Amino acid sequence: MPTNPANRPAPEPRLQSNPPAITPGNETNPDASAFHSILTECQDVDGQSEIQEAPGFFSDLNLDQIVGTITAGREQYDLKPLFYTPLKTVEAVHYRQDVFRDLSGNFRLLELVRSFAERMREMRTLLAISEKRYYKRQKQAAFLDAVETYCNTVTVLKEGLLSTGPASRGFQALRGFLVRYTGSEEFTSLKKETERVRAELAKVRYSLHIHQGRVTVNRTDTEGDYSEEVLRTFEKFRQTDPRSHRFKVPLSIEMNHIEARILDLVSALHSEAFARLDAYCDRYRNYCHQLIARFDREVQFYIAYLEQLEQLKKAALPFCFPGVSSHSKEVQALDTYDVALANQLIHARKDVVKNSFCLNEPERTLVVSGPNQGGKTTFARTFGQLHYLAALGCPVAGISTKLFLFDRLFTHFEKEEDIQNLRGKLEDELIRINEILENATANSILITNESFLSTTMNDALFLSREVMKRIAALDMLCVTVTFLDELASFNETTVSMVSTVNPTDPQQRTFKVIRRPADGLAYAAAIAEKYHLTYEAVKTRVGARESEVNES
Repeated sequence: MPTNPANRPAPEPRLQSNPPAITPGNETNPDASAFHSILTECQDVDGQSEIQEAPGFFSDLNLDQIVGTITAGREQYDLKPLFYTPLKTVEAVHYRQDVFRDLSGNFRLLELVRSFAERMREMRTLLAISEKRYYKRQKQAAFLDAVETYCNTVTVLKEGLLSTGPASRGFQALRGFLVRYTGSEEFTSLKKETERVRAELAKVRYSLHIHQGRVTVNRTDTEGDYSEEVLRTFEKFRQTDPRSHRFKVPLSIEMNHIEARILDLVSALHSEAFARLDAYCDRYRNYCHQLIARFDREVQFYIAYLEQLEQLKKAALPFCFPGVSSHSKEVQALDTYDVALANQLIHARKDVVKNSFCLNEPERTLVVSGPNQGGKTTFARTFGQLHYLAALGCPVAGISTKLFLFDRLFTHFEKEEDIQNLRGKLEDELIRINEILENATANSILITNESFLSTTMNDALFLSREVMKRIAALDMLCVTVTFLDELASFNETTVSMVSTVNPTDPQQRTFKVIRRPADGLAYAAAIAEKYHLTYEAVKTRVGARESEVNES
């Protein structure tokens, strides 16, 4: 490890450049590849099943808290499964990072997407109303409004993408798809037929004759418009422009049976217009394009995450786009932090302590030691959070980071004893760590926290060394939090990190974890000095006590 007191990583590596921007005038075939998903370029998106359960390590790394905070209030999109599957290639990571850059650096684009999402929510609300209504014609009215909203929303999104100039492959591919889709027979016929049905229904006129509980519905094709005649009669008395008393009846209000019967009679009188409405609703029942619906959901992955970053930004906490490699295990981070803990501290108006780390060849394992409650586990969680969020293609906590794209991530944290499990605690720990090592590869990451606390120190040291041997043989990245200082100098692949205390008050934790040789005696000596329990202090007190006894 080169001399570097601040443990400062190298500057963030540059990602691959974005593909050339599309110039207006070439919109008929604006993209080299078809659009499949804003989350990935993979063509087999439909064949991929989403993971519905959180990975086992989520709670150990507090990723469940992070994802819970990000997705709160967006339950309608079912976003959590999108956070349960890390990406497997660097190119896929870059694809998402570029979309994040577009949205975070192009305010017009971000507002366009947010407006799109809001209009799509309105569309879904109208569809829900259509499904809940009892009477057929009211169902059809809400459905027609939903389709009209959809057509306008898609058109606005296409035009907005043509004017905002996104740079990412994801948004460029989406723009190309929208240009083709809105120009297709499928969409143009949907839009024209929606406008035609709306126009024909707007022409429907009828009159009601109510007498002694009997309602008669008639056409008004031959009757004059008496409202115009009334206005002309009273024109000479008008002093100011009158306030309009017209209003639109909310679709959320259910019709009663009398209104429904009247509407049935009206539809019988104007059979041609309502027959067209019937055919329209049947023909366009599945009007929403699959890719539009998918984009509507998937783009919330980015919007929700960016809103989380905005909260961190307000608290002056840094975040960055990590450099990600699938072959180099030289990882580093500058001024990083546990995002889950940061969210709690921000709400409590407390400071967030930032830490840094660095692994250079041939280093693979960070051994974290130091006093209890000193931030060791938080540091280990931070390491795991960084790598997992980076593997999702997301910005991560810190000023600058360079991380490894793992194949699998494992954690081995202390578990509460299960009374239904007949194994002892130590046996259970050994079985779990053995299963991890059996399934891990050179490209995996392992994070362990205070393993083998249930046995003697000698046995814990023996077992831990055996585990360290297997980890070293696999050549995998690892962070291990331990009370065994001997592990900190296990071999040349091991780096010692120590959580520190205030030198003048050893009981006060700084929560800073720094790179230095482990020395548990230093902490013990500081405590002894604080409470006057050093050898010299005790010797002086004993001598003074003996003198008092002799004098008495």
